[in-house]
Amino acid sequence: MNYAIFRSEPVMTLNDLQGIGSHNKREKKAYKSNPNIRIELSKNNIEIVPLTEKYVKGFYNLTKEYRKQHDEEQKTERSERRKTFNQMLNKSRNVVADELLFTATHKFFDNMEKEDIKEWANTCMEFVYQDLGYKKNQILHAVVHLDEDTPHLHCVVVPLVKKLDKRTNTERYTISKKQYIRDKIHLSELQDKCHQRLTEKGYDLERGIKGSNTKHQKTKEFKKTTRYYENKVETINKRIDNAMNDFEEKMKTTKNTIIDKEYVKVRKDTFDSMNNVIKETKNAIEFQPKIQQLYNEVDNYAKSHQKLEKENQNLQKEIKSLTTRNEKLAEENKHLKDYVSAILETIKKFFRELLQIGNNRTKEATTSEIKEYYDNQDFSMDDVKDISKGTTKEDELFDYTGVPSYFKTSKKSYDEVEKDDLEINL
Repeated sequence: MNYAIFRSEPVMTLNDLQGIGSHNKREKKAYKSNPNIRIELSKNNIEIVPLTEKYVKGFYNLTKEYRKQHDEEQKTERSERRKTFNQMLNKSRNVVADELLFTATHKFFDNMEKEDIKEWANTCMEFVYQDLGYKKNQILHAVVHLDEDTPHLHCVVVPLVKKLDKRTNTERYTISKKQYIRDKIHLSELQDKCHQRLTEKGYDLERGIKGSNTKHQKTKEFKKTTRYYENKVETINKRIDNAMNDFEEKMKTTKNTIIDKEYVKVRKDTFDSMNNVIKETKNAIEFQPKIQQLYNEVDNYAKSHQKLEKENQNLQKEIKSLTTRNEKLAEENKHLKDYVSAILETIKKFFRELLQIGNNRTKEATTSEIKEYYDNQDFSMDDVKDISKGTTKEDELFDYTGVPSYFKTSKKSYDEVEKDDLEINL
């Protein structure tokens, strides 16, 4: 019994795309990580949609209008928020490309000539064009590898689309895999269509096992990745602990001297300590999506392998180990989120105190920092409202974040003090 296999692998960064291109085009002299590749047979590989240049250069050619749109939009951005096209792509949670892989169980290709395999690959490409809906100019590269044990087709697509932006009521370019594969349910339906198209062409193939798309991700690779994230979470926790402990110690020595009749005094080492807490907190926030992504991948991996046929039973011990470690990682992630939330509450209180007792210079610097936190979505509108309500910066921050006017307090007289010896760098 032979099975048809189709799966989709997101490509998240340009560096990842470059690595995939190097692999698919066999640009390495040796493949130590994959001894199944016989480089001497690579000359037999079949180029279905050829690409003579590097993957990243081909990507730039496909997306030049998108890049032009991005560069034009950046001209109106504040200088500190501007990003290059590459920075925008690599830091976005969207894909830069999608790699589609088609193959079948090994015996299906027994006694097939090269032309027969090419015909099978062309049927798979009909699925890409007609069922998935990609146009030929969105195909970066498609190649059949005949230099491994089982022939398979790699098709790298760039899901570049033009969508209506409701905010500006204009059409804008974006890269969106969801325009072609919405979710796992839709992917399963597409796998059904792919199998149907192949059988209608006379290929004797069964539908692949549902839910087994992550089988290709080897256990040792997940173990290595999980180990890295476990160490990373531990390091982040230690750095936040150290920064927070240092900040609390500095605050103890500052409490009795923070205010007198003429000055607001914040020692430079105290302020530096607070900035260190902010820095480590931001690092933790930025790392959370990666932990969640790994959690989802390992969870899917475990669930799918539990349903595999008897031939995969020898993997069950590894799956159990990964599941246990994954649950531990999820607990660590929850702890980290709670910790970050608590730290943000401390920072909000500190910012409010600076707005209440600081001099003009301190308040201006603090207001800029609050706006930056809001822009980065670390603070919500309600957070900014709670921080600034009743201070001299209330109007400015309410207007900046769109807080309704009925929340504003009645105007009061505030004592403004000058500060000669305080240096603050936010």
